[in-house]
Amino acid sequence: MGSRRPPPPAPEPLSPLVDAHTHLDACGADNAEAVRAIVDRAAAVGVQAVVTIADDMDSARWVTRAAEWDERVYAAVALHPTRAGALTDAARAEIERLAAQPRVVAVGETGMDLYWPGRLEGCAEPGVQREAFAWHIDLAKRIGKPLMIHNRNADAEVLDVLGAEGAPDTVIFHCFSSDTAMARACVEAGWLVSLSGTVSFRNARDLRDAVEVIPPSQLLVETDAPFLTPHPYRGAPNEPYCLPYTVRALAELVDRPAEELAQVTTANARRVYGLST
Repeated sequence: MGSRRPPPPAPEPLSPLVDAHTHLDACGADNAEAVRAIVDRAAAVGVQAVVTIADDMDSARWVTRAAEWDERVYAAVALHPTRAGALTDAARAEIERLAAQPRVVAVGETGMDLYWPGRLEGCAEPGVQREAFAWHIDLAKRIGKPLMIHNRNADAEVLDVLGAEGAPDTVIFHCFSSDTAMARACVEAGWLVSLSGTVSFRNARDLRDAVEVIPPSQLLVETDAPFLTPHPYRGAPNEPYCLPYTVRALAELVDRPAEELAQVTTANARRVYGLST
């Protein structure tokens, strides 16, 4: 295997920012000191808070601990759709318990992923994913917290489940990667769209076209770190400190000042997640 690309240099600071979706454990953090180091690097460039997301049960337990280690860290818990087969009765009970904790600010990431079945060994089949998604929707409504959706190659299926189950008051489409039609559907429903480093990719034409129909009041920004590092550092390891690169790429795309987008998306994140920091 070739050597791993070095991390991107720190961007020029842009404040205030909130990383609406990241994975601190996948970034290599395994204790309070490592979490603090990551959020310190982020704070140095204007990222004031991060929401670290679970995708399996071990991660769900870890992110809730991480949110207690540093006041700038919040958590979301759920089973990722590809892991929906692990949603046993015991897992449901534990996710409910974890999701009720005060520093858990969303139920996620849940949803539908039709890219990985047949490609990834052990990936939950669509029917299993759908059942798990419906359960997470119900949980979000019962505890009154936002629903954070993972949607890959499944626009129609995700909309169908939301329509059948009834969407919670607050819905966030994390790492939005769909087209203009899906963006319009989200906007009309009043849902939030969270944009990651993919918005900076020149070959993401459908996504870049879709961004133009999303009003600032429904925008969030995220890293999805350690994945999806923005251009020109694509392929390098991502971290919350890289968020200003994405916001500046978005600002160029929509012809708005980056400082304005930072203010608006941060206000949106604080409102929907109920953040105190």
